[in-house]
Amino acid sequence: MTTTSSTTATTQTATAAAGSSILTSLGAGSGIDTASLVSNLVTAAYSTKEKTLQTKTDANTAKISSLATLSSGIDSFASALQSLVAGGTLKTQPSTSDSSVVTATAQNGTTIGSLSSQIEVRQLATAQSLVSDYIADPSIAGTGSLTLTVGTGGSARSFPITPGTDNSLAGLAAAINAANTGATPSGVTASVVTDANGSRLVVKGVTGAANAFTLTANSGADANLTRFASTGTGAGMTQAQPAQDAIIRMDGVDTTHSTNTVSDLISGVTLNLVSAKIGTTVSLGMTRPTAAIAQAVNDYVAAYNTLKGEIDTALAPASADGTTQAGALHGNSAISQMKTMLQRVTSTALSTYATGPKTLAEIGVSTGQDGTLSVNANKLSTALSTYPDAVEAMFNPGQRSDNPLIKITSAMGATKPGTYTLTNIVAGTSPSGMVDGIAFLPSPSDPKGLVASITAAAAGLAIQPQANVASATITVDAGLSGILQGIRDSLRANGGILDALSSSLTTEKTGLATAKTKMTNDETNYSDQLSKQFSAMQTAVANYKSIQSYMTQQIAAWSKTS
Repeated sequence: MTTTSSTTATTQTATAAAGSSILTSLGAGSGIDTASLVSNLVTAAYSTKEKTLQTKTDANTAKISSLATLSSGIDSFASALQSLVAGGTLKTQPSTSDSSVVTATAQNGTTIGSLSSQIEVRQLATAQSLVSDYIADPSIAGTGSLTLTVGTGGSARSFPITPGTDNSLAGLAAAINAANTGATPSGVTASVVTDANGSRLVVKGVTGAANAFTLTANSGADANLTRFASTGTGAGMTQAQPAQDAIIRMDGVDTTHSTNTVSDLISGVTLNLVSAKIGTTVSLGMTRPTAAIAQAVNDYVAAYNTLKGEIDTALAPASADGTTQAGALHGNSAISQMKTMLQRVTSTALSTYATGPKTLAEIGVSTGQDGTLSVNANKLSTALSTYPDAVEAMFNPGQRSDNPLIKITSAMGATKPGTYTLTNIVAGTSPSGMVDGIAFLPSPSDPKGLVASITAAAAGLAIQPQANVASATITVDAGLSGILQGIRDSLRANGGILDALSSSLTTEKTGLATAKTKMTNDETNYSDQLSKQFSAMQTAVANYKSIQSYMTQQIAAWSKTS
């Protein structure tokens, strides 16, 4: 109210001053300052409009600036916790007593409960490699063809290897590598290794006993090409390393694995085998992020209170005595809606964990009379010690099946949070089943897997049934990080309330700039018009004065002669 009155008074003063100057100029009687007169007439005509337009422009600029502050605030608010979750800081991590033998990491989207096992790495998985003798002339590899066979028995796959016009050692390596492309790659690669003694062909497969391979010379292959076979008459390739599986003895039970990265032995844990040490037992345990979660709760409260302060400033009304202006976005419904969404987080269920707390309020985060949050340290500490898994689940996105025979293969975040019912699940090479009454589709990348249809609520969900299952439940939780990211995305998305407000303010800014340009042009045109009019007046006055001077002279001359 005070600002509006002050602006009106200032405008009236400027207009009055311009009017006074005009009257003074018109009453000058002679030597009229038309430049000043034109300037004051233009000021009198446009000063009020200019002041009004500038007031609107200043208000628009303040709104845009305030919106930018709030948008940045919600981005920081959501991303700070997101980075902790992505880095695993707020998640129980598996640990091993000897990282020179084996290391362990938690799989994305899984929750580790109790973990205590004894592991012995008895053998590492290796990839078969073959090497030739030194080749005196690497420009000649030979003519004819070889057959690359990967695997044994009914699972064996064969690939023809024909060097073609380039029958050099490099050409042969290129032909072998060509078989490792397309829809069914061989998994075998070749390279030419050259040292001081000459050049050799090195051929390597992938780890695992099932990936052993042979090179056989076909009929018609000359002696030069036959020397690159690994079996048969004339074969010259030597096995430098065999293809073998990793062998792990866990709690006295041996298992074999085709790679040294083992993700299917312990639920939710990936083991990375570093070295084989028969007789050396490594303890597998876990480390809980108790301190990190407690710090995250306090950081969340501090970040919330900061963002709330920024929102309150933007929405604040003018003071009753008129000494304080209203916030730049006072009365804006979009920002009020944003404030309400954030206020609800404290009482929102963040997980569907079976027992223990599910909301921030239940672990000690309370709302004061002024709307700010605070943390009851004792209540938080009790929740962390009594229900560690439930509290951890509140902060981390997770997905789980209530039936261990249903393996979830989709990445965390691929399916929106919710609870999904699986029925009539059939496992095998032709799997089938339903999710919430809608048929699963065959997985394009996993012959034993299923994916939810894009028309299903569970779109994005992928599973691999280990056996036939009549019914099961899949639960996907967003956690606090997911809830905040969801709020941020809904606010900032195209068409979201902040995006709509930003578009509105940008449109208003463009309109004000256009209006200002038009007003400037109008002022210039009006000034030019007045200048022309007064110029014409000055010319007429000059003519009148010239006539007056002539008449005066003539009258004086007549008077003398008489």
